[in-house]
Amino acid sequence: MNENVINQGLYYLDWLLDHKAEFELMTLRKFGQSIADNIDWSSPRLLCIAGNFTKYDEHAVQQINRNIELYQYKHYLGGFLMLDLVNATTAQTVYIEESPIDRTQKSNTKTFKTVSDYLDQANEQLTDRFENIKSFMIALGDDVQMKTLKYYIAFKRIKNFACVEVHPQSNSILVYLKVDPTTVTLEQGFTRNVTNIGHYGTGDLEIRINNDEDLEKAKYFIEKSYDIS
Repeated sequence: MNENVINQGLYYLDWLLDHKAEFELMTLRKFGQSIADNIDWSSPRLLCIAGNFTKYDEHAVQQINRNIELYQYKHYLGGFLMLDLVNATTAQTVYIEESPIDRTQKSNTKTFKTVSDYLDQANEQLTDRFENIKSFMIALGDDVQMKTLKYYIAFKRIKNFACVEVHPQSNSILVYLKVDPTTVTLEQGFTRNVTNIGHYGTGDLEIRINNDEDLEKAKYFIEKSYDIS
């Protein structure tokens, strides 16, 4: 049983939550504002990696209100290592009612639309196209997880392999992938190298999906990003 591994991980996770401000400041100083703004500190997750987990381990993490993922590793000939997702739990968020003062302060603060706001504004055609992209990515494997962040939607295995933005104004969807743009024949209006261009999410290859034909072409690159993540 790996109870000690899980308990030790929870200790460091709670320590991070208690010192979140210090981590945010350290990240800002080391990597700059654009990268710091893209990190979602609201719900950190704990990854426990071990040779095996018991049914008790899986049951135990289900009782803990934390984002916890259990990965079992396996060694293969040739030096290959595989990580297999055994169990994943998601913490339940508790919402606290805002006071009238809080609401007044928020109303006087400039706000920016989130990816959820843009999805609500999307027409039926754009919404259907997003649902098709989402279904395709989730069907790539049992280890795929989707997380809606403030400005984009992340699809990940152990790490992100695709970050999706929805833009109702241009009726398009932007997908950022972990694919080396120098290995791709870039097509104007469809693919773009954003290695040195600031953007939300992670990935150096930008794909702009304007129609169903673009979506079909994008699937090859999405699979490629999934395979190497």
